[in-house]
Amino acid sequence: MRFRGNLEALKGPFGAVITPFTEEGEVDLDSLRKLARFQRDGGLTGLSIGGSTGEPSSQTLDERIAAMEVVAEVTADQIPFIPATGSSRLDETLELTRKAIELGADAVLLITPYYARPTQRALVEWYKVVSREFPDVPVIIYNVPTRTAVDVNPETVLEIRRSCENVVGIKETTRDFEHFSRVIALCGRDFLVWSGIELLCLPLLALGGVGYISALANITPRSLADMYLAWQRGDVVEAQRIHYALHPLADLLFVETNPAPAKWVLHRAGKLSSAKVRPPLIELTEGGQDRAGALLAKASDIIAYEGLEMAPLHTRS
Repeated sequence: MRFRGNLEALKGPFGAVITPFTEEGEVDLDSLRKLARFQRDGGLTGLSIGGSTGEPSSQTLDERIAAMEVVAEVTADQIPFIPATGSSRLDETLELTRKAIELGADAVLLITPYYARPTQRALVEWYKVVSREFPDVPVIIYNVPTRTAVDVNPETVLEIRRSCENVVGIKETTRDFEHFSRVIALCGRDFLVWSGIELLCLPLLALGGVGYISALANITPRSLADMYLAWQRGDVVEAQRIHYALHPLADLLFVETNPAPAKWVLHRAGKLSSAKVRPPLIELTEGGQDRAGALLAKASDIIAYEGLEMAPLHTRS
């Protein structure tokens, strides 16, 4: 929690850590610890757990808390820890947020409530309730309309910011690039905006974004850290080189529903004990594996740079 009052420390590339499962479908804390260390040691600014990539809606509160405990242990107050603590239920959101704070979270990432399709007015009230319950902790809005069916309008983001002193930024997981720009224009350059879309990580920095919270960081933490550092030192050509080199892997993440493709890659690389996802998701199909394998081949230099050694296709299931 030593970064809790230091918003500058929250800028940069963060890993959106996957929640691994065993072959039997239980949360695999040993693989989670290994994966979180891989991302930490890859040079990322910080780590997050419990967002969409972590399959939170398929887990119990106790399972989500156990996963947060592991990532808090790995970050060890040496790099920032920003867990996602949102749920479709207010009581669960408050409980998860309270526990995250106890574990030393430096900020919390709050998804808009999914399934209920709240109005823009309802979203303002939601963030007011949660942020006022925990006034001493920075709150980051998590806007991911493809998962929640509701987009937080830029004007709504501004109203939330004005109503909630500790709402300091937003993770934007939308492909509408105008949305990024309008949020920053309305809320000011001191409002922290991260990208949750892999191929918009670098472009957002040009608009004044502060970084990205990336699912791809599970596979390529070093490259994502390097891209951010290249941009920061003004080496645009190098940042662009990395951006385009990552294209095949960004496509790989979504050959089928995230995080199944990433889990398949990480299992082949020996980072996870299995490629299991929980229902209603399914593991990568054979056709998906073929497509993912072709994309991996296009990114062989990046994979080697990350120190990942891939087992032959179809030898791990």
